[in-house]
Amino acid sequence: MNLAVVGPTYPFRGGIAHFTTLLVQHLRRRHTVDFYSYWRQYPAWLFPGNTDRDPSAEPLQEAADRSLDPYNPLTWRRVARRLAASRPDVLLLQWWTPFWLPLQAALARGARRAGAPVLFFCHQLVEPDSSPLEWQAARLGLRLGQAYIVVTERERAQLQAAYPRRRVALGHHPAYEGFPNRGLTPAEARSALGLPPLDTPVFLAFGFVRKYKGLRYLLPALAQTPGAAHLLIAGEFWEDEQEYRRLIADLGLTARVTIHNRYIPNEAMEAYFVAANALVLPYLSGSQSGVGMLAIQYGLPIIATQVGGLAETVRDGVNGLIVPPADSAALAGAMRRFLAEALEAPMRAAAERARERLSWPALIDLIEEIHDGLAPAG
Repeated sequence: MNLAVVGPTYPFRGGIAHFTTLLVQHLRRRHTVDFYSYWRQYPAWLFPGNTDRDPSAEPLQEAADRSLDPYNPLTWRRVARRLAASRPDVLLLQWWTPFWLPLQAALARGARRAGAPVLFFCHQLVEPDSSPLEWQAARLGLRLGQAYIVVTERERAQLQAAYPRRRVALGHHPAYEGFPNRGLTPAEARSALGLPPLDTPVFLAFGFVRKYKGLRYLLPALAQTPGAAHLLIAGEFWEDEQEYRRLIADLGLTARVTIHNRYIPNEAMEAYFVAANALVLPYLSGSQSGVGMLAIQYGLPIIATQVGGLAETVRDGVNGLIVPPADSAALAGAMRRFLAEALEAPMRAAAERARERLSWPALIDLIEEIHDGLAPAG
């Protein structure tokens, strides 16, 4: 099969850039892939972080044509002409924000001229905390596709209702792999990160700190867990860090919380996931979590909220615990249960089984199956 894939990759940072790079790597093990990426991304008002560039000394990389510019329609047309000339069997686009809609529309037109159907991988239909208007923009953009892969049952039902005659398949974010692994022991990892010794349980909150990720509910939950439990917050704050530090002080948690307010590069990730006893995802909204897939890759149990597809990835009582969102008491109860019932070891074993189920080959199998059922685009 000859595919064309569009999406971010190095030198850009973040989960979707990692996903796209790994997707192309695994597709290329079986198929021919033309990979088109960008040489710049979002305006500053859409990306409040310090930079969208990956600072990793050991980045994930894959050969790509990085000529697309979201502000220059001439680059869209050039790539669209290349798509029309190369006649791929499938054009695989990714959906996570309407920002890319004009560019994707131009590329989809090029694919249609070549008779190539468009397959969307939907990381999320709408962004967390978005306005109702974003779904209307999503419907407009996703009309370009002939088939879709979504990562939650709810979003599958939503797209099936919007496009009843098109294929909507339930897929998954595979466990993220390929990051440097130096074989750190938990003791070495904790020492490197300035954390308490191994007799102190450590819960990890990892990734960008944004309102929808629910950190404001995790901190009161920590205050209701045994006094020794520690929380490591690792990731760049997209909110006011000082507000959280005031909340930490008001809850009497200053000695029990460690904050690393920065983007964690690839070569540093291992220490965070090896040092922790469990990852906590107290999300208020969202679709799936790339951080959760990192935890599964590292064999780390997950305590998460009943939001989006989290409960479809984290099986309650098996490889993690599920609680209602925006409920600090329920979250605290899950954290106490995790410690009191010594759930870490059996949940780590279950995480290994989940990694096999949520694999890259399984996702590639699904893409192949969808391709086999697609008619040429008209």
